This record gives sequence, structure tokens and C-alpha cells, in this order.
Amino acid sequence: MRSTAVRTPRKSVLIAAVACGLLLAATVPTSANVPVPASEIPAGTPDVLLTDQASKRVLLLDGGRRAWEPGADPAVVRWAFSPVGDARYADLEPDASWVHPSEAKVRTRRGRTYVLTVASFGFAAVVEYPSGRRYWGDALSPGTIRDNPHSIELLPDGNVAVAGSTGGLVRLYAASRGPADVPYATYPLKDAHGLQWDAGQRVLWALGGDRLVALRVGGTAARPALDEAFAVRLPTPHGHDLGQVAGDPDRLWVSSGSAVYQYVKSTGAFVRDYPGAAGISRARVKAVGDDPATGQVISTVPEPGLGETWWTRTVAVHLPDGRYRLADGGVYKARWWTPSRVRPPLHADGTAGADGVAGTAGADRAVQADGAACAGGVAGTAGVDRAVQADGAGRAAAPGAVP
Repeated sequence: MRSTAVRTPRKSVLIAAVACGLLLAATVPTSANVPVPASEIPAGTPDVLLTDQASKRVLLLDGGRRAWEPGADPAVVRWAFSPVGDARYADLEPDASWVHPSEAKVRTRRGRTYVLTVASFGFAAVVEYPSGRRYWGDALSPGTIRDNPHSIELLPDGNVAVAGSTGGLVRLYAASRGPADVPYATYPLKDAHGLQWDAGQRVLWALGGDRLVALRVGGTAARPALDEAFAVRLPTPHGHDLGQVAGDPDRLWVSSGSAVYQYVKSTGAFVRDYPGAAGISRARVKAVGDDPATGQVISTVPEPGLGETWWTRTVAVHLPDGRYRLADGGVYKARWWTPSRVRPPLHADGTAGADGVAGTAGADRAVQADGAACAGGVAGTAGVDRAVQADGAGRAAAPGAVP
């Protein structure tokens, strides 16, 4: 986990730092400070999937309960995963590689639901829900943070991408060939932190420390290849979380060390004009995402006084404001559990796509932003107005086409 000099806002005034003669900036309290009774939780609120590093588990928790105390009330845990002691994952050395689970997201493919998860000491796997059966897995430099997996994505053809931050890489594994020991392609990306498959544009978005990259997937399912379609610089450094805005297929969530943006694909702009931005956009956001049905947003930000500087026990809720609280937790990322809430990608004429992927060898179903299987999307609908040349200078790119 990367520490940063930016601190979470705590007060609504500027206070004098007498000892050093400096000013410490602070803002109004975030939604994490505003509890909401369970009776006021919006109807249809989904459950919450999160990584709890304190217990070294991925937990699916009851979204209808604001206080989660698994020790006193085990019923709040809908499902849990740890590979430690599980023979199906023994070759991944989970005693050494499963140290700080750093990502958990839900995807569906061919009618099955999967939890995608990685841990910073090397573990990476796609786990079938609820059986825990292994679809695929690997250990990247197990027992070390040489690669430090931070995100993972399932592609339409069944292959799996993994981002390693300290390793500065994105790997695309031929997971469609089997659960282990498969070939992979590598794209170098400094401080790689986030991954998101885009069904509409048929690119793999990857977030690095200072840029957002769209990667073309080439080769075959058995021998995949990755190359850069285009890249844009982040408005502020230390890119961290990346995800599809569930309520708008033209936008991506992008968090940096100091703010939360939405990237508009059709214009190439990073904006903070979205609902609730005043409370959502803040420093050190480790995870952010919206529920397409209720419009609620959840996010996580570290809080002081816990076992690690990047942990929190609070999952903030926005629109309306509220919070979840995990007793004795060490939460890193949290996601809405939305495997079946689908917004189909659009054709170029604006009509909804149909199931199936045309013209793509080995791909039977695309993965929608919230993980549900859906239409394959349309190539050539990317709207990006700036790309990054090899020398780092911006150049114009034609809107409506992938350069």
C-alpha cells in the first residue's frame, strides 16, 4: 500500500500549527461522519463486498445493516473467502501471498458469478461464488511486494488481467486455458493500480500513477497480446481506483491521491461535476463506485489509529449520506454487490446492444461495468480528444475513434 502526504480532512476551519508555524488545511466532515439508521437505508440497497485486511478475508456484508459486528452477529456476513488452508489454492502459497487482500469485485460470465480478488503479497484469483471453487489463480512474487497486485479484471473471452503497482505492470493471463500455469502478456505501466474492461469500446482501461491508458487486446484467447490504444495524463498524481460509472456508460470513476474524478470518454475530460462531488471527492480515496439502481455511492478513505495507515473501519455512503462500520475491521476497498444490475452497452446509433459478441474470436459474452454479462459493445465509439505521445506531449485524437 502506498502512503501519501495528503491527509483526510477532519475539520471545517483552518487551525494554526503553533509548533511549526504552518497551516493545516481541512474541510467540512465527510459522509463517513454521519450515521444513518437502518430504517433510513433506501429500498433496494445492495450488499457490500469488501476486503478486510484485519481478518485477511473478503467479506460480503448485509447492505441493510449499518453496523457490522461479525463476532457478535455472524448473520451480517453473507459470504466470506480466504484461500488459507484451502487445498484448491495451495499452489498459490496463500500463507505468504495472501497478506493484505487489496481488491474484491464481482463479475458474471456464462451464467456464473465470480469474485475477483488480489492481495499485495502476490495472490491473484478468480473465485466462483458461492462455492469458492477456483476458476483461475496465480501468485506474483509470493511473499514479497515486488509486484504488489492491486486490481484484477475478467475479460469476455475468460482471460484475466492483473495490475501490479510496485511491479509497474499489467498482465493479461490466458486464463481461458485453465486455472494455472498459463501464458500471459505484459504491458509496463508505472504504479499500476486499477483495471476496468470496457464492453462498449472493447478496450481494457488501466490506471497508473500519473496516467489513464486504454489497452487493445490482441492475439488470441490462448496467446493474448496487449498494446496501447491511447493514454491521457491524470490532472493530479497518484492514480488509485478505477471503475465504470454504473449510471453512465460514457464515464469512469478515477481516484487520485487528492481527488475523485469522472473521466468522460466522449470528450477526454476529467470532471467533478457529478452529483455528490463535494463529499465524494477528497484525498486518499481507495475505492469508489455507484449502484445503478439506487444511485448511491460508496467509498473508502483511511482513518488514523488502526493497525495500518491505509485501513479504515468505515465505508462511507453518499446520496444520501451515511456510513457502514465494521467492528475491529481493517477495510481497504469496498464495492456494491451488483452482479445482476445491467445497463447494456450502446451501439453507435444509441440503441441498446444485444447479447453476444460479434466479430471477436473466443469471446461469447462481454462483461458489463457492474460485472453482469451483456452485449459485446461496438468498436470505434471511443471518444478521446487527447492522447499521450512517447515524449509525453499531448496530441489531438479524433473524437469517435480509437487512435
